[in-house]
This record gives sequence, C-alpha cells and structure tokens, in this order.
Amino acid sequence: MSQVTRTVRMLLDKKGSEVFTVSPETPVFDALKLMAEKGIGAVLVVEEDGHVAGIMSERDYARKIVLKGKTAVDTPVSEIMTRQVICVEPNQPIQECMALMVGKHIRHLPVLEGRQLAGIISIGDVVAATISDQESLISQLESYIRGY
Repeated sequence: MSQVTRTVRMLLDKKGSEVFTVSPETPVFDALKLMAEKGIGAVLVVEEDGHVAGIMSERDYARKIVLKGKTAVDTPVSEIMTRQVICVEPNQPIQECMALMVGKHIRHLPVLEGRQLAGIISIGDVVAATISDQESLISQLESYIRGY
C-alpha cells in the first residue's frame, strides 16, 4: 500500500497551466472584468519582461478600493496589488503548499520553474487534490482490511 506524494507538477498536469495576467498599469476595473470572465479569484501582475510584480485578488479590491472609496476605473492594479508574492516550484509536494497557504493566509500560489511562470494553483485545487488522495488511501485501506 504505497501512497504517491502528489506534487504541484502533477496538479498542473491535470488542471492545466494557463495563467491570466495583467500589467501593473492595467485599471483595476479591467482586471476585475477579466477575473469575472474567466471565473478566477486573482490575476498575476506581470512586467513586460515576464517578471511577476504582484498579484491582485478579489480581497485586494474589496479592502483597497471599495473600503477606501477609490474607483476601479481610475486606479491602476499596481496601487492595490500584493507585492510580496509567495511562489512555489513544480516539484513541491501539495501538502507543503497547503501548509504554506494556511500559514500565510493566501489563496493563490504562482508556480515558477526557474524564473519562468509555469502556472498557478489555488486553495481549491490543493484541497481537491488532498481530498482525492485521502479517498484513495481510504479505499486502499478498506481493500486491505477486507483482504482483497
């Protein structure tokens, strides 16, 4: 009964590596529109050279636009984005990502392979993978107990 340690790469292979990005100059309104169209909770903010400059989430919008009385049309993403972006690598175990997300109170982790953006994972992705792993382990244990 061996349990495979699921990695970020395995998760991306299953879900895909598409990442939606905006530039720092993009108006918050346009970033929100993209998020709504794609059904996502955050966009990465990427410089022209591909460098990840930040991440903008629905939480950033609520706390830094709505609560401060600013307008999403007139405010660039660079004013409200989270600049300290925590990233992971493709070979990291999903359980490490879960601990990182819970410990840092974050919902999205960009995946970098070297300096190249390889994808992004969300807390939902990590929870779904963890549940799947637990269901598989339970099934294996039940089979073992029954002697199959």
